[in-house]
Amino acid sequence: MHIQPYLFFNGNCEEAFKFYEKALGGKINELHRYKDMPPQEGGDDNGCGPMTPEQKAKFDESIMHVNLTVDGQMMLMGSDSPQDEGTVRGLSISIGIEDVEKGRKVFEALSEGGEVKMPFQETFWAKGFGMCTDKFGVPWMVNAGDKPSP
Repeated sequence: MHIQPYLFFNGNCEEAFKFYEKALGGKINELHRYKDMPPQEGGDDNGCGPMTPEQKAKFDESIMHVNLTVDGQMMLMGSDSPQDEGTVRGLSISIGIEDVEKGRKVFEALSEGGEVKMPFQETFWAKGFGMCTDKFGVPWMVNAGDKPSP
């Protein structure tokens, strides 16, 4: 069983995933746009209702699905949400990294342009831990160099 976060964006999914690809040292494996979707039965609005030509052009270029791997593992998936999916409360993506300096670099990259909630620092459970919200509004926790439990 794999549990993988799926993030929804409001038109900036591609920008966000290029940011995550760089910040996490990952690789985007798949990137599909809504325009690549075959027409849906009963019409070609892809289930999103009537749109103006401008809305349709923007929708077509939006991301239907993207996935990113880091260190050979599937890490994140996402899309632009054509219908407001709402906001999830009480969610943070947690990353565990063995090397503290790598953890610090990942934290600094993710927090660039965002908001640091807790600076990356030593805690009683880890040699390095920090919390931030990135510039896309996604909350992250970076935990590096676990310390043994007493």
